[in-house]
Amino acid sequence: MNTSLINTEILPFKATAFHNGEFPELTEASLKGKWSVVFFYPADFTFVCPTELGDLADHYAEFQKLGVQIYAVSTDTHFAHMAWHDSSETIKRIRFPMVGDPTGRICRNFGVMIEEAGLAERGTFVIDPTGRIQIIEINAGGIGRDAAELLRKVKAAQYVAEHPGEVCPAKWREGAKTLVPSPDLVGKI
Repeated sequence: MNTSLINTEILPFKATAFHNGEFPELTEASLKGKWSVVFFYPADFTFVCPTELGDLADHYAEFQKLGVQIYAVSTDTHFAHMAWHDSSETIKRIRFPMVGDPTGRICRNFGVMIEEAGLAERGTFVIDPTGRIQIIEINAGGIGRDAAELLRKVKAAQYVAEHPGEVCPAKWREGAKTLVPSPDLVGKI
């Protein structure tokens, strides 16, 4: 039986990342106190992964304006992340931490470990400042994700968190009308 991680608190972990030429140590506490996106991908030096990470790099300033930190995670080491960063023009644009998870602990904590391959699924997790998971998206290996759509979802999650009692309908965009659930709406939408 699969249990949803929505609204659950992130589990403890300890990892080393490659970030701006350094190797910072990160834990679950690193993700608390701000909005975070944990962006799992299968492996460095591959095909779909650099297109996704490049897309995130292109939108990173927009995420930062919202107070959101992105953490890219694969089962590669922080040394492999550095080598990929130094050898790829696409990956060189990344300004967010690339987390090494060679033991797979973080992948297992989030339920995205492909055990027989030792790799992560394409999993995206949006975490609120309390450390609770608010959005989960998992794609099959051949299907890349869209940073602009992720940005829209993060804005919706932040809006709902800041406006208790309101919800964002399908295709909601910043500034658009929201809904206030009530018996008056039943059967009228």
